[in-house]
Amino acid sequence: QVQLVESGGGSVPPGGSLRLSCAASGFTFSTYGMRWYRQAPGKERELVAAISVAGTVTNYADFVKGRFTISRDNAKNTAYLQMNDLKPEDTAVYYCNAVLMTQYWGQGTQVTVSS
Repeated sequence: QVQLVESGGGSVPPGGSLRLSCAASGFTFSTYGMRWYRQAPGKERELVAAISVAGTVTNYADFVKGRFTISRDNAKNTAYLQMNDLKPEDTAVYYCNAVLMTQYWGQGTQVTVSS
C-alpha cells in the first residue's frame, strides 16, 4: 500500500539544524512532485517547500528561504528537507506530500525549536 514515512524530527535550540526524510513506497515516486508542509498548534497547515519530479525546480515559502533546502533521491524513493538556522517559530509538525493526479500524505514528524 501507499506509504510516506517522515523521520528526522526532534528538539533543537534556536540556530540548530535538522534533516527530515520522507521515505515513499507503494507508488512510482519519481513521477510525483514532492512537497513539505507544516502545521503549528492552532494554525492552518502551510506549504514550506516543493520540488519537481526530477529535482530540478524548487520553490520555498518566504519564511524559510535561505534556511531550508528541499531535495530528493529518486533512486532511494526519498525526499528530504534540510533545515538550518531554526527559529522558535519553525516549531510545528512537518508533513511530506506527494502530488500528481492524486496526493498522498505522511503521518508527520514533530520539530520543536526551543532554548
